[in-house]
Order: sequence, then structure tokens, then C-alpha cells
Amino acid sequence: MVCGTTSDAGKTLLVTGLCRLLARRGVRVAPFKAQNMALNSYVTVTGHEIGRAQAAQAMAAGLEPEVAMNPILLKPTGTDTSQLIVMGEVVAEVRYTDYRARTRELRQVVTDALGDLRGRYDVVVCEGAGGAAEINLLDTDVVNLPLAARAGLPVVIVGDIERGGVFASLYGTLALLPPDLRSLVKGFVINKFRGDPTLLGPGLDNLRRRCGVPTLGIIPWLDGVHIDAEDSLALDAPRRPPIERAGRDRLDVAVVRFPHISNFTDVDPLMVEPAVDVRFVTTAAIGDPDLLILPGTKATAADLAWLREVGLDRAVLRAARRDGPVILGICGGYQMLGVDIVDRVESGRGRVPGLGLLGVATTFEPTKVVRRRQGTALGAPVSGYEIHHGRTRRLDGQAGWLELGDPAEVEGGRSATGRVLGTSLHGIFEADGFRSALLAEVARLRGAVRRPAPASSFAAARRAQHDRLADAIEAHVDLDALDAVIGGI
Repeated sequence: MVCGTTSDAGKTLLVTGLCRLLARRGVRVAPFKAQNMALNSYVTVTGHEIGRAQAAQAMAAGLEPEVAMNPILLKPTGTDTSQLIVMGEVVAEVRYTDYRARTRELRQVVTDALGDLRGRYDVVVCEGAGGAAEINLLDTDVVNLPLAARAGLPVVIVGDIERGGVFASLYGTLALLPPDLRSLVKGFVINKFRGDPTLLGPGLDNLRRRCGVPTLGIIPWLDGVHIDAEDSLALDAPRRPPIERAGRDRLDVAVVRFPHISNFTDVDPLMVEPAVDVRFVTTAAIGDPDLLILPGTKATAADLAWLREVGLDRAVLRAARRDGPVILGICGGYQMLGVDIVDRVESGRGRVPGLGLLGVATTFEPTKVVRRRQGTALGAPVSGYEIHHGRTRRLDGQAGWLELGDPAEVEGGRSATGRVLGTSLHGIFEADGFRSALLAEVARLRGAVRRPAPASSFAAARRAQHDRLADAIEAHVDLDALDAVIGGI
């Protein structure tokens, strides 16, 4: 099990890299996270919903993602409520007190899923959640060290030196744990180090004397490494300002960062394009982008209200002028572009007027649609997945633009000018041909100096990222000591 001193310490990165490294060594390895709280999710081939990070880890291991890899998924719907998804299916909307009451049954679900994977793979690399020493939650914890104790798992704790105070974080995490859990910790890993690692020597020696736990490795800061993130903490890096349009031949993509943004990994493939700049915006000062994306959200009505509160609705409407950017809405963003939204399920707000840029209307239903889709769009193959309660229908005269399924079903909405598009399909940019066709169309409509050259395969780019993580672990972690922790692989 890989736990962390904090959220975003590097657990997901380390698990992803370990899955790739072990798979390269011929080990049958699978990822596992008992309980994930995230708005970025993925649909398996069986139509089950799991955390996006576990899907990426499965891909790093060369596996098809499956529901056993993330048996419990919590998708926040408010400050104290979440949608509870168990084994890929929605069970209830819960507050924390409700969740606590389900602990016994959820522990059994987790135990069964982990046991299933352990029976089929040589190694299962489990990821913890948040900080390992959340001592206020130990009695109901199903994902961190109490799970490791029940399952007999050795634990490695990773700390983020970029935050400062990494020695105190590692020492304090161990010190706060009760003795039976503390004994499970077999090693530390320090993440995101810049500089000469020998400078840490005295601190590492002192830490081992105090804790009796060795530091297995110091992973350096890796510029440009990007993996599928769990939550919006990954978006907190400094954002680039709007770029000047005059005399350039790059495309500027602005993505609205909703308060409840979900599946923002949809835009990851755009980030590997050599002539595309992607930035996230939270105010009406969006500049003059070539492509403006309204992404998914777990709280469509609430985030539409926020859009209006900060003035971004007016910015979107101004952007819809004849020579403005192409506007693309995905899932919740698509719903916002429509005429109205009727939501008595997610927010209970009833009828809410949309932005009116597409002739579509959305009604929320209690049953969630979770499915994979494939077809064609803009003359290119496209595939992706749907995760939504809202049923969006085109009104009279509104054109669609994606042909999905067999027989073909026309999905999405497209304005007469072709500058406003909407779709319920997540993951569409991972289709290389479609991504290239859309960017070429954006460049044409915007009169770019030259059309951007397409990138290589996004799947290949993702594999390269996974290999880079594996290479870093191989170079900077004591693999003999790690093998001993795992069990002598």
C-alpha cells in the first residue's frame, strides 16, 4: 500500500509508476484504491464507473480498467454530501454520518474486491487516500492503514518536499498512528525534490534513528510529467494569461474551471498538441481564445449560477459572436449551452434557464446513464463515455453532429455557424483523428496563420508519461529494498 502524508503528496504518481515498472519487469500487477473521492471518473467496458486515476493506473499496467480496482467512489455534490457509487453503480446520496453507518458493509465490499484482484495478480499496488494519519477517521477508515492491517499489507508513505516540512510530515504521520498500524510502515519515499539529494542525508539518517523506518528513495521534480488526476488540486498550478493573437500560429484553448468541475482530464490530449496552449479560467477576463470549452460538472445548476455570478455567462455570450471562438460544451457544459434545464434530482432547483446558444433542453432523471460509445464525427472515428443524470434532447431544427452506435444515432448539438458545439461524450479528444479534425476546423474558423500540425498518438504520449515515471522510480528508488517490502519479487 502507498499512503501519503497529505493529499496530492504523490500517491497516485507513485502507484502509476510502480504499476508500469513492475509490468515492464514481467510482473502481473494491478492497481487498487478501496475508496476514491473524486469528480474525475471513467466508464469500464462493463459499464461501471470508477475513479479516473485507477483507470490510468490500469493502463500503466497494460490492463483494461475494471470495477474491482475501485470498489467505492464518492463524487462530491455539495460541501457535505456525495453520491455513493459501490462496485460501479450509484447507491445513494449520502452525508458523512450516513457513510459512517455503512462502514461494515463497505468494508466487506472492499475486502472482496481486493481479494479478487490478489487471486488473479502477482502484485496489487494499493493507493491510500488523503493523509495516512487522519486519526479522527480511523474507526471508519476503509482505504488507508486499517485496511492494510486487515489485509496484511506492507505500507510505504510518500511525502511531498515541495510543500516544505517533509521530515516533520513523515515523522508526525508515523507518530500519530497507533502502534499496530505504525508497525506496518516499511519505508518512506520523498517526492518532488529539486537539487542535490545528498543534502538530505543528515535528515534521512536522523529520521531513521527516530522512526526506525528507512527512506527508500527520493524522486526528483519531473518537469512536464502529467498523469490523469483525481481532483482539481491538480489544477492549482499557476495559470497562463491569455496569449496575444497577432502574428502567432498557435491555438489558444480556454477551459472554464467550474467549482464542481468533473472529468477535466477530457482536455489532457489537447495538452500534448505541439501547437496548442491550454489554460483554465475562473473570471470573465477570458481573453480571445480560439476554442472555449465548458467542461463537465457534478453540479450543473449550481455551476451555471456561479457562471452568472462571476460574469462568465456574459463572456461566453460575447464569445458566441460571429467571428468569436469556437465554443464546445461537454456533458454539464453542453447542458448549460441549451435553452433550459429541469433539475429536480441533482440540485432540486427545478427549471433553470440555460445560455440559449443551442436548441437543446435537459431534464434530470434519477437513473444515471453510464455507458461507452463510439462512432464518427467530423469525418473521423470517435469514442468516449457518458456519465450523466441529465437527458439532453434536441429541439425542433437543432442539428446534431456525432453519429454514434449501430444503427447510427445522431448525438450532440451544433449551431448553424458551426461555432457552438455540445456533446454528452467524455474522452472524445483521445481519438487522434477527431482531435486533429476539430483543431483544423477551429483554425479555419479563426483564420489562424497556419493550421496546427497534429500530434502523435495520444495513447503513445500517455505510455511515454508512464514510462517516464517508471524510469524515475527505477533510477531513484532502492528497488532491492522495495522488492523486499513487496515480498521478494
